[in-house]
Amino acid sequence: MTDTHDMRREMPLGLAQRGYTGVIRHLAAKEAGSALSDIELESRLIELGFVEGARVEVLHEGLVGRDPIAVRVDNITIAVRRREAMAIIVA
Repeated sequence: MTDTHDMRREMPLGLAQRGYTGVIRHLAAKEAGSALSDIELESRLIELGFVEGARVEVLHEGLVGRDPIAVRVDNITIAVRRREAMAIIVA
């Protein structure tokens, strides 16, 4: 039996729209374009619970530029900027 998430294309969470659900595959801080260093951004995301294998759901988008987004990661809800969410690769 194949997990349906395995058949989905990987993409940055920052491109996801409200209602998206998926699983975190890995972090790619170099592609995020954040003001933080790659190591600092990855560390911050991990501390917030954005870890490989965690289930994510985009719950809400901000009014201005759809930023920030509210994301449920497993059982917690976190607001994150789309720019930083570009470092979270999901499928």
